Amino acid sequence: MSIEPIGDRAELQDIEVREFRISPIIRVTLLSLYLALTVPLPFLSAVTGAPISPGVLWVGLAMGAVAVYGALSEKAIANAEGIQVTYPQWVPRGVRKGWMLPWNEVAALKPRTTGQGGLVYYFVSKSGQGYLLPMRVVGFSELVKIVEAKTGIDTRDVRPLAQPWMYFILLGFTLLLLLIDAWMIATALNLSR
Repeated sequence: MSIEPIGDRAELQDIEVREFRISPIIRVTLLSLYLALTVPLPFLSAVTGAPISPGVLWVGLAMGAVAVYGALSEKAIANAEGIQVTYPQWVPRGVRKGWMLPWNEVAALKPRTTGQGGLVYYFVSKSGQGYLLPMRVVGFSELVKIVEAKTGIDTRDVRPLAQPWMYFILLGFTLLLLLIDAWMIATALNLSR
């Protein structure tokens, strides 16, 4: 389903269903970074004679890649009743659990500082439970407009956690790291002959 531009507040009151997925640049960057950080490990294990076999490392890396991909498959859904965060059915509920919050249960939208100094926002329900506002989605500003229209909460100061240019820089460094990995893997393969 494509996301259409949202008009005025009256139109927002009658939204059907809007889906917001994690930005492709974020997904590509984080998956590439995972690969850049982990793929050399089995090759280094083979060359150095580490106690963990390369086969075990490959299995672990594959499981980790599936977990990272599953986490990056998050989808936020906003409709007339509320907001929901879901994951594909193949992602075990114990690993990543989605949530649903009706609009009439939202008491506040509270900012929290992250360990790295960023700012994230949590929906606070009337029962006091917190739900993380999805901030890495395509169409974040539209999602925030829907939240404001449905809850009446002022969202003028709500900004995305990271700007796209930050992920482009991270992707550039990740590609550089992948080049270094290719050189290191080639060297490891030559040493193991």
